[in-house]
Amino acid sequence: MRVKRGIKARRRRNKVLERASGYYGANSRLFSVAKEKTDRGLVYAYRDRKVRKREFRLLWTQRINAAARLNGTNYSKLMGALKKANIELDRKVLADMAVTDFSGFTALVQKVLPSA
Repeated sequence: MRVKRGIKARRRRNKVLERASGYYGANSRLFSVAKEKTDRGLVYAYRDRKVRKREFRLLWTQRINAAARLNGTNYSKLMGALKKANIELDRKVLADMAVTDFSGFTALVQKVLPSA
């Protein structure tokens, strides 16, 4: 006996087409093309959740280094001194301090590196 998949198949396809809304041309209109594009998009999304963490850590490092250099030291020496002084502030907090509260950042640098 032949099985007509009607509503189930339509729902499955519509789910894919809904996810592909906003894509250009056939990428958002044709099921077979939309399925490929959305699958690829999910792969990128998974990968880039990890890449985003990597990129933010690099950004925080650059901001801390820039602020450290304004205080007469560099990133490497500052992070080493913080570790030696048992100050456990992560890079995200340090970068935020460097941008929003520069005087507090300077005080922190003076505390761990009196010569700077």
